[in-house]
Amino acid sequence: MPDAPKSTGSTADDRPARSPSAEVRSPSRPTEKTMTGSMSPIAPRDFGYEQARHLLWRAGFGGTPAQIQTLASWGPTKAVEYVIDPANAPSDTPRSDLFDRNILREPTAEERKAQQQARQKQDEDALAKIRVEQQRRQGQDRQQIGEVQRWWLKRMIETPRPLEERMVLFWHGHFATSYRNIENSYHMYLQNQLFRKHATGNFGDLLYGVIRDPAMLKYLNNDTSRKGKANENLAREIMELFSLGIGGYSENDIKEGARALTGYTFKDDEFVYQKNNHDGGVKTILGRTGTFDGDAFVRIILEQPGVSRFVTRKLYSFFCAELPPLERAKYEDLPAPQQQALRDLASTFASSRYEIKPVLKRLFLSQHFYDPKNMNEQIKGPTQLVVGAVRSLDTPVRDLSILNDALDLMGQNLLFPPSVKGWDGGRSWINTSTMFVRQNIMAFLLTGKKPRGYDANADEMKFDPMPLLSEMAKASPGSEKDPTAVSDYLLRLTIGNAPAQSKEALESLASKTGGSVTRELVIGYLLLITAMPEYQLC
Repeated sequence: MPDAPKSTGSTADDRPARSPSAEVRSPSRPTEKTMTGSMSPIAPRDFGYEQARHLLWRAGFGGTPAQIQTLASWGPTKAVEYVIDPANAPSDTPRSDLFDRNILREPTAEERKAQQQARQKQDEDALAKIRVEQQRRQGQDRQQIGEVQRWWLKRMIETPRPLEERMVLFWHGHFATSYRNIENSYHMYLQNQLFRKHATGNFGDLLYGVIRDPAMLKYLNNDTSRKGKANENLAREIMELFSLGIGGYSENDIKEGARALTGYTFKDDEFVYQKNNHDGGVKTILGRTGTFDGDAFVRIILEQPGVSRFVTRKLYSFFCAELPPLERAKYEDLPAPQQQALRDLASTFASSRYEIKPVLKRLFLSQHFYDPKNMNEQIKGPTQLVVGAVRSLDTPVRDLSILNDALDLMGQNLLFPPSVKGWDGGRSWINTSTMFVRQNIMAFLLTGKKPRGYDANADEMKFDPMPLLSEMAKASPGSEKDPTAVSDYLLRLTIGNAPAQSKEALESLASKTGGSVTRELVIGYLLLITAMPEYQLC
């Protein structure tokens, strides 16, 4: 996200920006009573620095001091509109030829004929050459999936539309598909593009796209599903994990849905409907009877009220407050404020015919989203941690291979989700091993010192943290030279309302520097801050 453009003209939300270092009154917080569960829009007077910072972290990957200041000065309406659809950052579609689609291409007619003849003649030399070529291509494809991972990671870091990439990450976890199973890097790239195309668009359109997606068709074995031998995997996961949730369908609905999806396969990189393999018989799905195909199956699902409740619950859990899985906590088991919020979001989703943007706008503008209980309480996933650190602190990007390896060690290997359920998230991100990696990768970003196991030579790109203090200097000239003021500023920028022990740790470091604010001191502050448990939250 680039620095948000300066506001022009005056709006009801416009007012001077609040700096974390300036001696100004903190934005007035409504009482717990008025905040609890209310989906009413947050008032401009209640939207300040902390709220803008919260919005940028949850709807993207954090913000620089200047971005936080600008959104805070705009107020909630303009800030949310900008985050959802940045006017100066039109969406771009990556080229289809960005990666090689022919690494695992289908054999030509001549190649198939030669292979058949070699088998018939038991020509071991020819067969060995064929196997070597297949292994070479498979190795090349494994290299390319790493390139796709690094490309996506770099895109998340550099995009002027962070919400779009956050939604691609959300859909990747929702419609989880792993390269480990499909072993085709270009198909994983195509699926990533599908999620980007519909990132904040229409859920129904995305679901229709998913049943035509080569990666998903291969991952859930629908590519070989045919009349008389229907595979139930895709039908089951569409209902259980993608649209309705457990309890919203019967086992017979799965069987009949699987019949409807027979013949839905692909050739090369394109969806193919094989009519001869499709079961055209009468089926009964969710109370509807007819000679349904896969598209009709999706259409029937989208007619169910449970879709709105299920999908908005997942969105709420991703962006606002983590909820237990549906099988562990039904709607009525949740606290009343969350029930109220979920009802409101489901109603918005249904009335908009499954458009994502209205739901996000409703959530991001609500008092509930900014309830103190929902702020600084969500554990950053590995991708959000790394991408957010680079974007918010403006560190060098450094070696993408090392960053990608760190994501894997922290439990989020992009394009390799552990199962069709995606990543568990939440507290599962944190243990002794992953905290060690989190601290090491933050040190790498800040200092260039490579984690153990890599070439001992440090990354030579030096990080200059002093521009982080520019907003501080604007709001309160001279404060950027005061070590205590700088530590307070950085804590508020990175953590929010820091506990006393966090401040004491930074004061102890400052006492050893002779009272001057230097590049080394600021980096030292950031090394301490990014190792704190509070920094793992947003």
